[in-house]
Amino acid sequence: MTWHGTVATELMDGPAAARAEDAFRLIYAEAFAEHPYDETEDDVAAAFRRFPVQVRRPTFRAASARTGDGEPVGMAYGHTLGADTGWWDELTVPVPDDVRREDGQRTFGFLELAVRRVWRGQGVARRLHETLLDGLTAERVLLNVHPGSAAASAAYRAWGYRRIGEARPWGGSGELHDVMLLDLS
Repeated sequence: MTWHGTVATELMDGPAAARAEDAFRLIYAEAFAEHPYDETEDDVAAAFRRFPVQVRRPTFRAASARTGDGEPVGMAYGHTLGADTGWWDELTVPVPDDVRREDGQRTFGFLELAVRRVWRGQGVARRLHETLLDGLTAERVLLNVHPGSAAASAAYRAWGYRRIGEARPWGGSGELHDVMLLDLS
């Protein structure tokens, strides 16, 4: 656990993240209820129906942020993409085969990053990002970001991500998202 002022960040494996599910759900629900996401209780429930499967992946990792008295502040999580990932299939314009090639270690899929409103603007998201990626052996990081979230998009660009296309995640039923890639090598 690393302290920055009144907020501590911690890297977690799958079992630890599973134990923190209630805090992650609280953060997620609060952050993604806001515009442009406008997620409902049903959306939150759907996201957390996937969570138990995600935390069981051997390469799953998470980062949490909380105050000294344990109040949840923010969270981030993801896992490496398997050779059979469908992530690349969701892009509206296909990328070359050498870009989409996966082997279970090459690409870390950054699934979620959220910080509760009262804690934004204090560098918590950046610290969560750094904590999550610290020691990662993947060559690159892949994520989807809602293009209506100017703050998130700007943060990812500032951290070195570049837009490589757009996708309709979750099997094509959602809104278009920007697909961003960060080279770690």
